[in-house]
Amino acid sequence: MGMKARHFGLVGVGVLVGVAASFQLSAHAQKTGAPLPLDELRQLADVYGLIKTDYVEPVEDKKLLSEAIGGMVASLDPHSVYLDQKAFRDMREAVQGKFVGVGVEISNEDGYIKVVSPIEDTPAFKAGIKPGDLITRIDNVPVRNMSSDDAIKRMRGKVGSKVTLTIARPGEDKPWVVPIDRQEIKVVSVKAKMVEPGYAWLRISQFQENTLDELARKTKELYAEQADIKGLVLDLRNDPGGLLPGAIGVSAAFLPQPDQVIVSTKGQVADSNQAFYGRREFYAQRGDPLAGLPAGLKSVPMVVLVNGGSASASEIVAGALQDYQRAIVMGSRTFGKGSVQTLRQLSEDTAIKLTTARYYTPKGRPIQATGIEPDLRVDESAEGDLLNALRVREADLQRHLAAEGEKKEAPAKDKQASLTEQQRALALLKDRKAIEFGGKDDFQLAQALNHFKGMPVQLAKGVPDEDKPAPAPLPGAEHKLPELKAPPKK
Repeated sequence: MGMKARHFGLVGVGVLVGVAASFQLSAHAQKTGAPLPLDELRQLADVYGLIKTDYVEPVEDKKLLSEAIGGMVASLDPHSVYLDQKAFRDMREAVQGKFVGVGVEISNEDGYIKVVSPIEDTPAFKAGIKPGDLITRIDNVPVRNMSSDDAIKRMRGKVGSKVTLTIARPGEDKPWVVPIDRQEIKVVSVKAKMVEPGYAWLRISQFQENTLDELARKTKELYAEQADIKGLVLDLRNDPGGLLPGAIGVSAAFLPQPDQVIVSTKGQVADSNQAFYGRREFYAQRGDPLAGLPAGLKSVPMVVLVNGGSASASEIVAGALQDYQRAIVMGSRTFGKGSVQTLRQLSEDTAIKLTTARYYTPKGRPIQATGIEPDLRVDESAEGDLLNALRVREADLQRHLAAEGEKKEAPAKDKQASLTEQQRALALLKDRKAIEFGGKDDFQLAQALNHFKGMPVQLAKGVPDEDKPAPAPLPGAEHKLPELKAPPKK
């Protein structure tokens, strides 16, 4: 049977649905040429046979094999996963920007389910769930050692049905129980408005199939409202990622030359070593959603806002605009999700999402486990960056894929110091209203406007006003990429 593949670029959606990938529909994995480990395979077959003959009650073959596949893939890293029929269907719905659930991004930490971030305007967000909260039970079922995938399945359901989450919040004595009505979650990909005369705010909350169409429409509306925009803020805070073509297209919308590299990848398989450019064939299957964009987008002064919730596709955009000095990146270091997941279909409705490469910025800087360091470090509020103590980053995840050159055995975190920091942050956040991105009390947005106007920018606590942090250093010899393959122009 011939190996035929179609690529649909995906980059991870944080743990919201965890999606970050390049679709590759293939019946077989790539052959490595290495001999099969026959002794280990015999042992696997022996265990399978013992369970079938000696277990206390009969177990279906399908269950045993599905669990074996799932465990094998899940042991690799937090983003490789086996997708059964329901998970595969849910993933496709999420890529389209809608699904039924509570609207929360999660990860595993020490055997529990930790909230990375609630999605704006969703039931979880309105229920008061915050980054750093631990979900200990779902409908009274303990989640100890439950996979993120299983937790997501349990929180999904029919529209209007209820799910009850038990939440443990660091620094609080007792867990609290919150019943939440499931809703169809429709993530609005792009928002835009003039925040002041001459200054525009453009927010991308997630990179979806329609992101580039929405970007084109919103920017045209902005320039129709005011033709002489003096500064544009691209807000990628808490953007967990999404589709790779969206990241390429958004970058291309602001970069002056279409032949500029947006991102490159490096992996074990030859096809994983590629460079992606800002040309139409890299971000659109047909037509050009960026045709007719306002010419001012190529030269308008820009600030890109990022934080610890900015992951994957949003890190690709921030890294590209930073490398080409097209924009000032402001905020806090990003999540650090710089790995490529390839979706290999096993059957009509099952697949595995397998990590196959690492992402690099145009200048070769690694994103995986390091993230993008902003040019100007600015706290989320005048009092400090409180939510950073509650956020989980890629490097904090168990079994995370190490950055190239990173030691596999990272030093253990000081859990007591971390807990103290979290308790302090929660105490200060307890009675504080959630930040409305783009609102009048958005401190980081205000600092971005100050930058445009040549006014003082209040940098993060501990950073001298005259000290501008440099971007992360370019990789040394150990980070040099092989010659990258660029798909031919069409």
